[in-house]
Amino acid sequence: MIISTEKSKTIIQLHVNGQTHDAVIRSADTLLHTLREQLGLTGAKQACENGDCGACTVLVNGNPMHSCLSLSIETVNESITTIEGLLNSPVQKAFVEKWAIQCGYCTPGFIVNAHALVENHPDADDEMIDEWLRSNLCRCTGYQEIKEAVKAALLEKKNLPSTS
Repeated sequence: MIISTEKSKTIIQLHVNGQTHDAVIRSADTLLHTLREQLGLTGAKQACENGDCGACTVLVNGNPMHSCLSLSIETVNESITTIEGLLNSPVQKAFVEKWAIQCGYCTPGFIVNAHALVENHPDADDEMIDEWLRSNLCRCTGYQEIKEAVKAALLEKKNLPSTS
């Protein structure tokens, strides 16, 4: 919801991790900037700022999006999930158990992206996993541990009792 507009600033409401937050933005502010600077959610990382690395990945309505490429104003009335909203999720646990971390800078983006894959494609095969992981870069690993973590999370999803 847009609350008010004055000169070069606009007050908006964003729905992030199940809560509604007010933010004062300029029309050019990216979602990444607003999450980090206005809401104090620093899990999405500022890195390439052109959508190449995936360190800034968040979910918008359950779909991965590079927050460095999205304007904050475009996400009003959308459901946004950051890494902070996935605390203790099965994917996060799988990344820890499979040592799918090195320096940790890219890890939040990978976890958010992998969470969307597991939720949207619970029967993902190796080819689909590889395709989804291409949107994120890691300079520290060979990706094997990351793939193993995604596979572990997919397996856990299949073994959970159905909620429908």
